[in-house]
Amino acid sequence: MGLDGKRDVHLGGSSVGAVSRLEVLEGRSGRRLRSGAERARIVAERLLPGAHVAEVPRKHGAPRWQIYDWRRRFRQGGELPSCEASQPPFAPPVVEGC
Repeated sequence: MGLDGKRDVHLGGSSVGAVSRLEVLEGRSGRRLRSGAERARIVAERLLPGAHVAEVPRKHGAPRWQIYDWRRRFRQGGELPSCEASQPPFAPPVVEGC
């Protein structure tokens, strides 16, 4: 035991990386558990015309990559149309008279 009555904890086999004290943090980890409906609402808000890429996740306290991941999962599950189906790849050609 150490001087303060705590047990020394060794992580790994080497004594070079010994930890003299290990603290366990209790309470919320900072993660939010969101329902499927809440995820869908946030993804739909992000897809609205004029929505800013970084503004929607910041407003809801989520990282940008999380919104992209939810969107991908909704598309894979068939709950959201794919990008190819929602928009034509190119603008239609316009021919003007000479």
